[in-house]
Order: sequence, then C-alpha cells, then structure tokens
Amino acid sequence: MSQAPEKETKSPCVSLVGAGPGDPDLLTVKALRLIQSADVVVYDRLVSDEIMELIPAGATRIFAGKAALHHHMKQGDINETLVNLARSGRRVVRLKGGDPFIFGRGSEEAMYLAEHGICFEIVPGITASAGCTAYAGIPLTHRGLSTGVRIVTGHVREGEELDLDWQGLADPNTTLVVYMGLTNVARISRELIAHGLPPETPAAAVQSGTTPRQRAAASTLAELPEMLEREQFKAPSLLVIGKVVSLANTLAWKIPQSSCDMEAHG
Repeated sequence: MSQAPEKETKSPCVSLVGAGPGDPDLLTVKALRLIQSADVVVYDRLVSDEIMELIPAGATRIFAGKAALHHHMKQGDINETLVNLARSGRRVVRLKGGDPFIFGRGSEEAMYLAEHGICFEIVPGITASAGCTAYAGIPLTHRGLSTGVRIVTGHVREGEELDLDWQGLADPNTTLVVYMGLTNVARISRELIAHGLPPETPAAAVQSGTTPRQRAAASTLAELPEMLEREQFKAPSLLVIGKVVSLANTLAWKIPQSSCDMEAHG
C-alpha cells in the first residue's frame, strides 16, 4: 500500500522589505509581490497610506511605529514578535519606510532573527535621501557643485546630546543629508558654521517627500532653523545642505510649489 507523499513544510522566514519614501510607484517589483502575498505585515509609522492600501484585505496588520520620544512598540518587542510570527508558519513581511538598512534598524532585526534560527531576506527600498531629493529637484551630486554625499541622522536618544563629526561634515564640496533633523536643526546649523561651512550655504527641507503631501522650501544654512519654524515643517522631513540645493528652482518637477517654494527665504 503506497503512502501519500508528505506535505512539504517550509522553514519559517521573514521578509524585511523597504517601502521607499512613500510613492507606491517606487516600490521594487519584489517588494510589491511580497506585500501582496503576505499573511501578516508588521509596519512602521513612515509607511505611506498609499502603500498600506496594497496589503491584502485578509492579511493581519501589526503597527510597530516609532516617533521621537514615543515608541508604540519597543524594539525588543518587535524582534520577539517577528520570531513568533515566523514560527507560526505565516508569510511575514516586516515593512519599513525607506530602506531597511539605512536608519531603519533592519540589521538589528535581521541579527535577532539569525540568532533565533529564523531565515530572513532583505528587500532594499529607495531611501529618503534619494527619493525625496529627486522629487524636489535636488541632485545629490552635480559636476562642479558636489563630489559626494554624507548621510547622517539628527536623532539621539532622550537626554543625550547630538555628537557628530562636525569637522568632517562641514565640507563645501559635499552634499549633507540629515534624517530626523528637525529637533536638533539649530545645533546642526550652528556647529556646521562653527566648523567652517559658510553661513550662506544653500539648505532645504522636504516634508513627506514623493507623496501627494510633499512640500519643500529652501533657505541658507544660517537661516534654516528660523525658516523651518516659520513654515511649520513637521516630521517626516529631510534636511539637505549643500550647493546642489541651488538647482532646485530649475529642476523641481514633481509637486507644484505654492507659497512654500524652493526660493530662498529671508
């Protein structure tokens, strides 16, 4: 008497997927396929509504978002949740705004999964420094203006002081992109100027870049903190500092600029 073939069992696995800066058209083909086939999606605060609409109606959604000084779910709890979900046999997508390995703590989650014997895959996403600047008409490099890019975070843990390589960052031939920099923008401006970057260096902010809610404005490095306060910029916003910002008036193409335009204020 022949036996029925054993049912194939798959090892538990988690897909760490970059959702990009917000525009669903910027998702990779693989990211879209995984999102649309997921049984459960653990998602961050910065994943746009437009991308959330791509999740199947029957899939479980778990919010693991974080904001400055407020965490809906602590990182340790997120790590443990991913392990438990994977072991349940469901198709798990950990959906992160931007790219999982650029200020997304994706490497920490991947390490935790590896330590617990859970397989994982990394699906890169377009990071905010590439997507938001492109949609605002700011090239990260441009011949004669910028020979390189530095990407830093302006966020620190509560009670700590922002401590960056100010001397290295104050390079007039480099474009500086600051993630999560609104809270510490005054210190960023002051330290860069103190370490030699000219106060008149062009600087800009892009809020909710690549989405229909995008807004952008430019000023100088010295005037950036006052401009952000006056125009009431909110998170998520990206700061861009460097001579390339001067090209935005010519190259801005995606979102019509209204009262908050790319002309320097002040």
